[in-house]
Amino acid sequence: MRLLVRTVPAADILAGKERTHGFEEATMPGRRPGPSVKDPELYEKLRDEGSSKEKSARVANAAASSSRSTVGRKGGESPSYDDWTVADLKGRAAELGIEGRSTMRKSELIDALRHH
Repeated sequence: MRLLVRTVPAADILAGKERTHGFEEATMPGRRPGPSVKDPELYEKLRDEGSSKEKSARVANAAASSSRSTVGRKGGESPSYDDWTVADLKGRAAELGIEGRSTMRKSELIDALRHH
């Protein structure tokens, strides 16, 4: 992106003088990742999608040290809610503050946890 910037000597600003000076062409600084980001292309894509700087850098670096498809498959190791006991489901629902959990059946607890 190009931008025209009005140049005024610092001494004039400090002295309170109102003088008109010429305009110079300047460029806006780009959004460049720091030197620790190993995959700048992926970093920029993630930032454009709205990810935070920290998350974008973390994902870009993980993708660079393995493959992008491996990073996409990574996930939690938690078993499916279907394998949990009702007591465990109610405990997790309590952690999340789901109301009415004490009277819910297992299928209702699973649905509430998945859509919380």
